Amino acid sequence: MNKEVIIIGGGIIGLCSAYYLHKEGHQVTILDQSSMDSGASYVNAGYLSPSHIIPLAAPGMMKKGLKWMFNPSSPLFIKPRLNSDFLQWGWAFNTSCSTKNVTNGIAAIKDIAILGRDLYAEIKSEEKFSFQLEKKGLLMVCQTEKMLEEETHIAKIAAKEGLPTRELSLDELKKIEPNVQLNAKGAVHYQCDWHTTPQTFMDEMKTFLKASGVQILKNEKVVDIIIKNNEITLIATKNKSYTADEFVLAAGSWSHLLSKKLGIQILLEAGKGYRINSKRELGITIPAILAEAKVAITPMQGFTRFAGTMEITGINHTINKVRVEAIANATQRYYPEIKLSSEEKEAVACGLRPVSPDGIPYIGKSTRCKNLTIATGHAMMGWSMGPSTGKLVSEIISDQKPSLNLEPYHPDRRF
Repeated sequence: MNKEVIIIGGGIIGLCSAYYLHKEGHQVTILDQSSMDSGASYVNAGYLSPSHIIPLAAPGMMKKGLKWMFNPSSPLFIKPRLNSDFLQWGWAFNTSCSTKNVTNGIAAIKDIAILGRDLYAEIKSEEKFSFQLEKKGLLMVCQTEKMLEEETHIAKIAAKEGLPTRELSLDELKKIEPNVQLNAKGAVHYQCDWHTTPQTFMDEMKTFLKASGVQILKNEKVVDIIIKNNEITLIATKNKSYTADEFVLAAGSWSHLLSKKLGIQILLEAGKGYRINSKRELGITIPAILAEAKVAITPMQGFTRFAGTMEITGINHTINKVRVEAIANATQRYYPEIKLSSEEKEAVACGLRPVSPDGIPYIGKSTRCKNLTIATGHAMMGWSMGPSTGKLVSEIISDQKPSLNLEPYHPDRRF
């Protein structure tokens, strides 16, 4: 049965949900509080990375976070706040930093990331999109023997999960990246990963959805949600009220604020990341993560992107120039000939990633609301998991058998 569906949030998760719901014949409306041309869906590193199988909440991460708290240029910065939502999230994050969470997370993250990666290719082929989709893999570039050992250990775990990897010496690294000087001990090459230019995909998807009859309403901030008998009966923005058969909450880092209006507790924190673009010819042809610095570098269409940091300081778009400099300085440590200019750094942008305490997204229906499907909390993997999440959302609403076991992603799970 075709349904009227309202999606709250027009980022990668919202657009992909709209795409698959439309394919199933549903009447879809997207509401977004922004102009839908910025944020995490536009400034990310563009990775489709099944290799990222280890969730953020892993053994030792809380200890690292406490240590890095006093370093303003650290890869992860968590600002303590006397706020009940943050304190609950922090406690749950600490609890989740366990071997058990990593074991449970590996399969859940790998499966949905592989599905998402493959669906990008399917969408491009089926809709004749032209967005960049390159299959060059991902390099984890290491400057120390210790880090190379750590990355090799993770690569062995990935290999056991069926993900093709190989360890590269510095000489081997230079052979596949001959046009740029590298200061490194070696690298791990994940051949399973692909990369894209996010802006191009987002623009093509919005154009396709509009042409297909999906209604996209920008600058429509949801201010109230009315629920009766365990169902949403109406949502209101500053401009209008809306009704529908089904609703999708895909509002990224703002999702937990809206869920409160429904009496649903989604533990979520905004993880700010930055990006710097350079339109110069730099010689980098393969995406790389600078392992010690946690900086991502991606050759995109017409420019190279430098992205990084996870800054958990609440919902804000304040640019911390110390962290911007950290990305630029790390780049030059690994690529001595690349010095990002003042103009490139001044044009920095940031985005907020919705981070669940265990590093696994929330996808599914809460028992507290029958006609709401939640899709958020993807942390650094939102871009990788966008199409797969959208497909799962459509399957839930269409009463179809899900492509994946949804239990690991249940929004009512406890930590």
